[in-house]
Amino acid sequence: MSGRNAILGKLRGALGAAGESDSARRAAVEQRLAGAPRGLVPARGQLGGKERAALFCSMAEVVTATVERVGASGDVPLAVTRYLRSRNLAPSVRMGEDERLAGMNWASQRSLEVKHGPAGREDEVGVSHAFAGVAETGTIAMLSGKENPTTVNFVPENHIIVVEAADIAGDLETVIARMREKFGKGAMPRILNLITGPSRSGDIEQTMLLGAHGPRSLHIIVVGE
Repeated sequence: MSGRNAILGKLRGALGAAGESDSARRAAVEQRLAGAPRGLVPARGQLGGKERAALFCSMAEVVTATVERVGASGDVPLAVTRYLRSRNLAPSVRMGEDERLAGMNWASQRSLEVKHGPAGREDEVGVSHAFAGVAETGTIAMLSGKENPTTVNFVPENHIIVVEAADIAGDLETVIARMREKFGKGAMPRILNLITGPSRSGDIEQTMLLGAHGPRSLHIIVVGE
């Protein structure tokens, strides 16, 4: 018996799998992956639509994000302009090729410059559209791709994220299930970024610093009821 087989045999014995064949173990793993069982889900986010959206907004503010609610997607360009003015930021934003953002009337904001594509160091403000929100933690779920480039999430100092109230789930497990249902196995996005408030770190002398690994400010625009 080789040293490798001896080590693997000891591991199988420790796991109580010494008598199982490789095919049986492989079948058990494939069955678990196919079933994608859900873990324990806290009750806090299990609310009705309006209450769930309200909890999301409240939890996002707890982690120092700012939140604005608008009635329809057509209100988003004006909300973005208002935010830029309130922070004394230049009227210029960077966004990807998301069809939902593209369908908004950005031309109505004549002073606003809208640039498309991945973000660079020169970009001060990024605008993205979220895949979903998580009510229990105020977390935003962002999928990678040209629609919403990951660089827009992390490179600009300020990040504005649009999320539909209807896409706010009570818990992360529901968001993961929706992603699996939308894309299917083998076609999932390369990255799922979970964003909870602006970037921060307390590593240096336990002093909280914003913008340590990404945007200093996170502004969320929730669309609809």
